[in-house]
Amino acid sequence: QVQLVESGGGLVQTGGSLRLSCAASGRTFSSYAVGWFRQAPGKEREFVSGINWSGRYTNYADSVKGRFTISRDNTKNTVYLQMNSLKLEDAAVYYCAAARTLNDDPAKYNYWGQGTQVTVSS
Repeated sequence: QVQLVESGGGLVQTGGSLRLSCAASGRTFSSYAVGWFRQAPGKEREFVSGINWSGRYTNYADSVKGRFTISRDNTKNTVYLQMNSLKLEDAAVYYCAAARTLNDDPAKYNYWGQGTQVTVSS
């Protein structure tokens, strides 16, 4: 069993930065891939970025490539999402989730956090 808690969301101006954290409990967390997803009002949940269990492999949605960076520290059971050059369209509730393998399909993620709100103002 893995429990996930996101933090680091907030209000930021366009062009600003935020770092989201996903803290996990459970001794098997280091064996899971972790993905970040986001959901804006009236829209479907979409994949943002993912990282495999070791941190060696990552992937990103085209909309965030070059602006967002995912990383993990398995000694701290934490995954991070550094978000730079934020745009209005990045505003959403951000969720982290854990899966057995790195992928971009939310249906394949077994464990989810409660989400953290990211608001971007002009």
